[in-house]
Amino acid sequence: RVTGVRGDGFHLIDAEMVSLDLHDVLTITPGGNGIGVTGPFAGGVPTDQSNLVSRAMVMLDANEAHVEIDKQIPHGGGLGGGSTDAATVMRWAGMGTSDSDLARASHLGADIAFCLVGGRARVTGIGEIVEPLPYLDLTVTLVIPPLVVSTPAVYRAWDERTNQSTDGPNDLEPAALAAEPRLQYWREAIGNRVSCKPTLAGSGATWFVDGEHQDALGDLLDEGATVVVARTVPIEVAAPTE
Repeated sequence: RVTGVRGDGFHLIDAEMVSLDLHDVLTITPGGNGIGVTGPFAGGVPTDQSNLVSRAMVMLDANEAHVEIDKQIPHGGGLGGGSTDAATVMRWAGMGTSDSDLARASHLGADIAFCLVGGRARVTGIGEIVEPLPYLDLTVTLVIPPLVVSTPAVYRAWDERTNQSTDGPNDLEPAALAAEPRLQYWREAIGNRVSCKPTLAGSGATWFVDGEHQDALGDLLDEGATVVVARTVPIEVAAPTE
């Protein structure tokens, strides 16, 4: 849920977040500089100051290191890959899960504080309040369309909506559909194949459904989508490690 907007413009959320068994691999080399990106989803990942890793390094005053990212989490799908990478850098620099560290992390992104904690949690405020929840062993199928949805554009669309309530589990879904109308096609394509309505992950562009549906959704690969079956992981293995 989006519960309001603070005076400084940050949106307030009330969300359930979970860690999945998808992960990038970061190699951090002290004494270097800059970012390199490899892996199956390296395409389109920025290596300038718009990358959350770069911004985290600046925030931490830790610019004298080179970060190589092996990109295994699809880019631009709203799955938090950039946030987990930023959280990994923060862990490397010595940040933990204290209230002050989580508050600091949340100013870079609403889900970075959660990525420092991992597991399953209720996340409120602007993302700095992370309340761990019991682990649920779940399998989900993710469909990442061949398009990128701008998170700021989705929040702007949410701000512009006269009726900001929704019957679905994600308040941002109507705003995302307004910001990127092509998402509607993918929602219908997925729903028609699995006979249930998919849910948008965050601000998009990823849609997900409970259970394993890779076979039913396999033909969407021909349309440029990425289809991934993933499982949740407990907090003990979810937090970034060196």
